[in-house]
Amino acid sequence: QVQLEESGGRLVQAGDSLRLSCAISGDTSSAYAVGWFRQAPGKEREFVAGVSWSGGTTSYSDSVKGRFRISRDPAKTPVYLQMNNLKVEDTAVYSCAARQGYGGPQIVSTAELNDYWGHGTQVTVSS
Repeated sequence: QVQLEESGGRLVQAGDSLRLSCAISGDTSSAYAVGWFRQAPGKEREFVAGVSWSGGTTSYSDSVKGRFRISRDPAKTPVYLQMNNLKVEDTAVYSCAARQGYGGPQIVSTAELNDYWGHGTQVTVSS
């Protein structure tokens, strides 16, 4: 079993930067790809970014590519999501998810296939 806990969400202004953290506890001896998802009010949950079990490969949605950066040190937790040049449309609840395996970030990009989820952290970007 693995537990995920997000932190770092808050109210910021457009153009600001914010770093989210996903702390992983429990059975950390297994390999997990980790991803960040977000869900805005009235919208579907969407994949934001993912990182392989080793931290060596990352993947991003087109809407955040070039602005967000996911990172991890496999020897440590947490997994970070650095968000730069935030926009009002980035407002959402951000959740991290993990899927066991040695695959690349693509294995965590489909929400329904993930093994573990955190409860989420609210990010609000004001204009």
